[in-house]
Amino acid sequence: MRSPVFAALLLFATNALAIGPGQAELCFACHGRGGVSTTPLTPSLGGQPSFFVVAQLFLFRDNRRGDSATAMVEIARGMSDDDLRAWGEFVSKLSPPGPPASPPDAVRVARARTLLEREHCAACHNPDFSGREQMPRLANQREDYLVKALRDYKSGARIGYGNAAMAEAVSGLADSELLDLAHFLAFLPAGAQTNSSR
Repeated sequence: MRSPVFAALLLFATNALAIGPGQAELCFACHGRGGVSTTPLTPSLGGQPSFFVVAQLFLFRDNRRGDSATAMVEIARGMSDDDLRAWGEFVSKLSPPGPPASPPDAVRVARARTLLEREHCAACHNPDFSGREQMPRLANQREDYLVKALRDYKSGARIGYGNAAMAEAVSGLADSELLDLAHFLAFLPAGAQTNSSR
């Protein structure tokens, strides 16, 4: 069952305006040139689904994210619904980040792959972790940011769309397992998929 927040977001997640180059610099200042972050604990935005971006900006605007991202709350506070749609469309057209240049830890990757298949993460985030609708792209996201997000969902510091899907998904996982998942997703090679999308 969809939450009231999710239902409200569906009403204005299309028909975007355009974002100009000057406005884009506001985004790139923290999230990196072209939406590929080089700043610790700051996510890359390139390739995120438009609806996901709209939803996150909506949550920031209404101070519903339940975390300490006060800068984003301030930035989003004055955004209109049209602004949210414009940013969602803009971000979705940025090229997604690629994997880090260094090789991943093969043992951690194997452990994470087993976890991802057991927990059916691909059912929501797509088998290649490209994200869809309100589910974020996880492939090649910053590892430190993924660790923070997973820990925040587990502790309840970060909320979603009025339901506890992510908190429930990670509630039974040890911190070492969260670290392995973040490592795998950060280093995910292009075209890689898990076997389970149930």
